[in-house]
Amino acid sequence: MRTSARWLALFVLSFAWGPPVVHAEAEAASGPQSDQVTIADVKVRISDHGPVVLLQAEGKTIPIFVDLTVAVSIQGALNGEQLHRPLSHDLMHTILDTFGAKVTQSVITLKGGTYYGALSVSFRGDVKVFDSRSSDSIALAIHFKAPIIVGRDLLNSAGVVPEEPKPQDL
Repeated sequence: MRTSARWLALFVLSFAWGPPVVHAEAEAASGPQSDQVTIADVKVRISDHGPVVLLQAEGKTIPIFVDLTVAVSIQGALNGEQLHRPLSHDLMHTILDTFGAKVTQSVITLKGGTYYGALSVSFRGDVKVFDSRSSDSIALAIHFKAPIIVGRDLLNSAGVVPEEPKPQDL
């Protein structure tokens, strides 16, 4: 809950008093369009190491391990499901939507073995970019049906080509 309160405070303060909350990862991600790839599909799976979000584009998959709450939130948003009680991402979606703001994109980067999210939010014609955990950025982008973008270099370095299932003999 602490993270949600921090997010809300950053959102309100950013639009009320000053420049956007932009970090180097967000700035680097706004380079030439040809170096960016829009994620075509997002899936949530359970692996031996815990929940994983799979970002898929151009025949490759980028796995991002997340906590169970984020996995449930993302899967619910993908399925259009509403839980009996809102999770943090549901709450943030409702708050942004109520104030007329919307997520316009999520840019995912990798630095030092950690994934980062740069969440772009539009409010009254002004766009601000917020540094976030990649999982939070992905979850909110899905809630708003906004594009998720990665650099081609990230797709090429962290993306794996899924194995085709082997045919089984009867």
